[in-house]
Amino acid sequence: MPGRTLRTNARSALRADSLIRTALLAQLATGGGEVWLVSAWISDVELVDNCDGSFDYLLGEDPPERSRLSDLLLMLARAGTRVRVVTRTAAANEAFVQRLRTGTDATLDLRIVEDNDVHEKCLAGPGWIFQGSMNFTRNGLARNKEQITYAVDERSAAQALVEFQHEWEQV
Repeated sequence: MPGRTLRTNARSALRADSLIRTALLAQLATGGGEVWLVSAWISDVELVDNCDGSFDYLLGEDPPERSRLSDLLLMLARAGTRVRVVTRTAAANEAFVQRLRTGTDATLDLRIVEDNDVHEKCLAGPGWIFQGSMNFTRNGLARNKEQITYAVDERSAAQALVEFQHEWEQV
């Protein structure tokens, strides 16, 4: 399936966070596989509002009312998904990276790579991919004028995962 490009900004009703939430929750439902988040700047954005219990069946026995990006990545790792995060060493990313490190233990396959040359923006998993100008930050998701292309496409997602492994698995 060809990708769809979404252009977002503060004045439009178009936002990428609902698409990202859907992809990560679907991945949580299926488990396994590999997910890469590559972004120069990352905020621990809130992605799931579960106050009404709509996502209880996916979020575990004691489901949280709200889940941030770091929470979903940790849940994926606990469900057996290999999770890789590539970002810059920067004060703006520190809270997100620290939450991941605090929630990780030796049993989880979650790795954080800090690469100060990274400028790419991508979130990819088995059979799906998001890529474009948008950093995974509050401003990127809700305020800035951004472009993000998303696709359910086995070939494109697999190619991205192989390229990411080649670039950052040996670091």
